[in-house]
Amino acid sequence: MLALVLVLASACSSGAHGRDASGRRAPKAAQVAENAKRGDADWRIVRRNLGSEHEIEGYADRVSVLPGEPFRLFVSTTSSGFSAQAFRMGWYGGAQARRVWRSGLNPGVRQAGAHVDKATRTVSAPWRPSLTVSTSGWPAGSYLVMLTATSGARRYVPVTLRSPSAAGRVVVLNATTTWQAYNMWGGFDLYKGPSGGEGDRASAVSFDRPYDGNGAGKFMVYEQPAIALAEKLGVPLAYATDNDLHADPGLLKGARGLLTLGHDEYWSSTMRRRATQARDQGVNIAFLGANAVNRHIRFAATPLGSNRLVVCYKDAAADPMARTDPSETTQDWRLPPEPRPESDIIGIQYMCFPAEGAFTVARPDFWLFRGTGVRAGTRFPGVIGPEADALNRAGPTPATLEIVASSPITCGDRRAVAHASYYTTGEGAGVFATGTMRWVCAMRGPACGHGVTEAGRRFVTQVSRTLIRAMAEGPLGRVHPSRPNYKLGADQE
Repeated sequence: MLALVLVLASACSSGAHGRDASGRRAPKAAQVAENAKRGDADWRIVRRNLGSEHEIEGYADRVSVLPGEPFRLFVSTTSSGFSAQAFRMGWYGGAQARRVWRSGLNPGVRQAGAHVDKATRTVSAPWRPSLTVSTSGWPAGSYLVMLTATSGARRYVPVTLRSPSAAGRVVVLNATTTWQAYNMWGGFDLYKGPSGGEGDRASAVSFDRPYDGNGAGKFMVYEQPAIALAEKLGVPLAYATDNDLHADPGLLKGARGLLTLGHDEYWSSTMRRRATQARDQGVNIAFLGANAVNRHIRFAATPLGSNRLVVCYKDAAADPMARTDPSETTQDWRLPPEPRPESDIIGIQYMCFPAEGAFTVARPDFWLFRGTGVRAGTRFPGVIGPEADALNRAGPTPATLEIVASSPITCGDRRAVAHASYYTTGEGAGVFATGTMRWVCAMRGPACGHGVTEAGRRFVTQVSRTLIRAMAEGPLGRVHPSRPNYKLGADQE
């Protein structure tokens, strides 16, 4: 009888850490096994490899695909040929990426210039496809496809292989709508146009074009360090994008948590509703940035497919939707005609740009700070910035909100106080918000710049490590209920 019990116990254990009843590798075991593979340190593009502005550049016809689904690359180059290789981002013993695929040499073609829609100033690159990429055998994750011209010039194309299921996993959300909002390829983004001001900015931006700079959008600064850490921990992860959260009603079904990273500003109504519903069903959420869920957007289709156009007029009166459905006009979420401040899901909300300051501990006994050695008033220089969040006194504010950091900062030419917060729900979900856009960057320590120290790196990394591991275990509020004190937070200012 004892032997039978031991056999059954072993079988149950293998379901959590080995293989499930169908013989598939269980989530945690799969994550550990993937990162045990040999990495490839040559995935980084340094400045000297960029070449001239249009020497090589490209984009994919899908923001994300399921493992095994193909996608097409659209590439333009002034060289006679190019090759491509795909890197999955992770830990991999510190290499932080693994090459999963490489192409042969493809003929180079200089494709047409940017096309600009006169009505919305939307930029697109109506190019011919250069090659089709099979993802057979690729595991889910965040990928950078590196394009290399025969001249040696290089650019990235980001692609996410979204997970078929989030059940039992922490979902890593790539902030693709925000990457696109700040993409100046072709001369227009949602902030400015050729004049350099807002007067000629775009009111809609398309994924049918390359990203500017090295091609990776905001991924490298605001997401990659956090992904490396999460993969290193070996917890079960799932991957998705903002576009997927909007398009897939079952995306968060059975998830343990939702991890939004350093800058996740542009959310549709559907994205927000699905994240809120998940929270209300006990799914944990962590906002490792600031200025999240600040801009209300709509999705629309492009010639390459649905949800490849991000619409944001930033002014209800200018948005044609005002005449038919005012609830879907695209201004800041907190503004009329139907104000819905983001603090009701985050706990705090966007307050300041440009922000600079030290992350300052208010509650040293907060469960995420335990073991870090902090005391009340401990400061970590440079960790607050360049945007910051704070308590929304006008509400809506969760009744269980706990202010855990209260940081004096400079906000342009004035003084202000930024906050970090935590709250729990009756269903057990825990929601943590760092209140600073520099949290993920600070995982790099002094390499982040802005005065971030090695002590700051250790603190941010340890807090994030504790958070992600705890999120993966289940509803945070059942083990770590918040201790409401947000009125105290107001008094501290």
